Amino acid sequence: MLLRYSTLQKSYRQNLRSLQALVPFSTSPPRITLSLFRHATGLRCIRLLHGQLLVQSLFFTPPFPSFLISSYISRNSLSTALSLLHLFRPSSLPVFCWNLLIQRSLSLGFPRDATAHFRSLLRRGWSPDEYTFTFLLKAGADVPDVRYGRSAHKVVVTSGFEGNVFVCNAAVAMYGKCGELEDARKVFGGMLRSGVWDLVSWNSIVAASVQCGDCEEAIRSFGRMSLDNVVKGDEVSLVNVLSACAALEDFEKGKEVHCFAARQGLSEDLFVSNALVDMYAKCGRLDDASMVFHRMAVKDVVSWNTMVTGFSQVGRLDEALEIFDKMREGQIKLNVVTWSAVIAGYAQRGCGHEALDVFRDMLLHGSKPNAITLISLLSGCASIGALTQGKETHCYSIKCVLNGQDDRTGDASSVLNALIDMYAKCKSVVFARMMFEAIPPKDRNVVTWTVMIGGYAQHGEANDALKLFSDMVHQDNFMKPNSFTISCGLMACGRLAALRVGRQIHAYILRNQYQSTVLHVENCLIDMYSKSGDIETARAVFDSLRTRNSVSWTSLMTGYGMHGRGEEALWVFQDMRKAGLVPDDVTFVVLLYACSHAGMVDEGVEYFNNMEKDFGVVPRAEHYACMVDLLGRAGRLGEAVKIIKAMKMEPTPVVWVALLSACRLHGNVDFAEYAANKLAEVQSDNDGSYTLLSNIYASAGQWKDVARVRSLMKHTGVRKRPGWSCLQGRKGATTFYAGDRTHPLSDKIYEALAALIRRIKPLGYIPQMSFALHDVDDEEKGDLLSEHSEKLALAYGILISSPGEPIRITKNLRVCGDCHSAMTYASMIFEHEIILRDSSRFHHFKNGTCSCRGYW
Repeated sequence: MLLRYSTLQKSYRQNLRSLQALVPFSTSPPRITLSLFRHATGLRCIRLLHGQLLVQSLFFTPPFPSFLISSYISRNSLSTALSLLHLFRPSSLPVFCWNLLIQRSLSLGFPRDATAHFRSLLRRGWSPDEYTFTFLLKAGADVPDVRYGRSAHKVVVTSGFEGNVFVCNAAVAMYGKCGELEDARKVFGGMLRSGVWDLVSWNSIVAASVQCGDCEEAIRSFGRMSLDNVVKGDEVSLVNVLSACAALEDFEKGKEVHCFAARQGLSEDLFVSNALVDMYAKCGRLDDASMVFHRMAVKDVVSWNTMVTGFSQVGRLDEALEIFDKMREGQIKLNVVTWSAVIAGYAQRGCGHEALDVFRDMLLHGSKPNAITLISLLSGCASIGALTQGKETHCYSIKCVLNGQDDRTGDASSVLNALIDMYAKCKSVVFARMMFEAIPPKDRNVVTWTVMIGGYAQHGEANDALKLFSDMVHQDNFMKPNSFTISCGLMACGRLAALRVGRQIHAYILRNQYQSTVLHVENCLIDMYSKSGDIETARAVFDSLRTRNSVSWTSLMTGYGMHGRGEEALWVFQDMRKAGLVPDDVTFVVLLYACSHAGMVDEGVEYFNNMEKDFGVVPRAEHYACMVDLLGRAGRLGEAVKIIKAMKMEPTPVVWVALLSACRLHGNVDFAEYAANKLAEVQSDNDGSYTLLSNIYASAGQWKDVARVRSLMKHTGVRKRPGWSCLQGRKGATTFYAGDRTHPLSDKIYEALAALIRRIKPLGYIPQMSFALHDVDDEEKGDLLSEHSEKLALAYGILISSPGEPIRITKNLRVCGDCHSAMTYASMIFEHEIILRDSSRFHHFKNGTCSCRGYW
């Protein structure tokens, strides 16, 4: 203290001129008065006044200490204020200064410092008042860690303030923000029983219910408060209950609250009007939201942002952009919410390039992105596969969000999850897994697991997805999958035709009652069973649905189409129409696909010709591809070419591949070359198209053309995918490649295959040498055919399967014609049903016939 006094004396003359600036007409050191503190503009002036208090021996003279400490606090010099507070005894200074210090720490975002100040206050013998405890409870809410809040509440009770309405209101709010609704209700119930409550008490319990996700209880509490005339609600009450209605998307309740607000004369309030606009928007009633918005006499940026966000979220991007442009024309300051809403709208529509343009514009306008902006931008990058821009956004995220600071709001976790999703959807699954592994296991939430499992299921290895799903369920700190995680697991099972694992997941669903509330899980079950070869169970799941949407019907139709049961697919389509659902473009793709794989040419042509006239569905490239496939399989290649030439848009590669496949089936070299040339024009790098053309030439014996195509593939860098066949056994899946001898039972497998071929030859099986596709003699071609992966998988299935047990095989390419013939004959001598899924459809071999009936 003396050292500080001496220092200030030495600098006294230097600071005199600055001090006199506060009193311009004074020629001598001014007498310190309270008005000087009020006119002090900066921290330097306060320090000068502090020095003069010491010089003039007024430092300990009330009320100067309080004013000095308050001045330091108001200028965020909290450490100086704290050191001064330590100089005073409780009797010489009011607790008001401590309250200011605690409150300022809270406003600056340092709740733990606030609690430390409270502990220091107690240690030095000060007696906290009701305001101290109010601020302390707010600190417990802001940490947020309910342990802090509960400790503060215990101190409140032991200090005798449990009957103070302000402190109790703060306790209710604290428990609500910490997610402890039951504790909030206990405090509020005690307030009601003791008669210590006011309007803020009711508003606090309504807000706590909303924050904890119990919006129904929030609406009930508001009803008890206002409709039963317990207390008259105010603007805060309406904003809280409208938030609950918005969260529930309960339009009827929201409309009732709107009527109540109008009767009370509160509907014109800016905050209430904004809450009404938000409620109507989140209920999908954008026209009602627009009506409230246009009637508002006063609008702020929140009003405009709510409309932009509302239109963006429901996919009405054009209207969102119209409001966005009006904001710019009206020179309304655009904030991060505005920009983020527009970026999110573009991302949801799959317009990633436009989202990136808006983000650049945002940076040029000096608006700093937040976590929501970055998440939306990453979603936009993912939608167009913009890996480079996604990496740039990753770098920006490291600077802004992933900078190692305490992630109190969960922003860093959300951005990390978005990054994993972006890398996976950009088909950079290795980077996605690196991001996943970089997150400590304790910090991974259910979204983290789900995006990684979904990335593997959709864009990587489905086996990895199922392995990760198993790790999630069996990890030490058990993380319960949500409905989206379950859906990703089922998607992976569908890709692998892993029926056994799919059934295990179905059992998990039943035990944990997922499907009773989540329709998309049930739809995924239909899809999984269909793609895993069990169409009957898929139908049973469909029949058990309490509610069905268009995805439910379409999934079942797709399943019937994959299994060649076109008649059943048409019946489902008719039942869908009777149920009142309007078929869309996806429905007709599925319908035409089913007709194609069942040989129902006339029906398919009729639906295609009438879908625009009867249903308003304009044909897209996918519909034309289905028609080319339908006509091509039936051998009507000329009609298929005519329909391509009549297309109203440029044919896509999938259309030409469909024609090329038909040419392979019927050995038409001329049309095949025509389709291949068109594919080259659109720069298709699909290895399947080159392979098809090579096979067509090979079947026709044009080996020079085969060599030319293979040389072209080599020079253009197109690599042929190796064909494999996977047998789904009781102990997991086993994969075979052509000529594979890596399996431990390889010798027995080849012996079983040789025995099988010897047994089916007397029944009429003749090796189809055209499928050997090599310019070698017939004996060597026979050896090559016997080593195809489909036959190896079949032989292994015969070895390990119980009598009568279905043999399930999955092939990544279209099944070889010779293997198809061999399996047809094999089904005549074995009790097993052979179920083979290739890249196009299912084949069920039983009693010498195949379900495809030759349309494959």
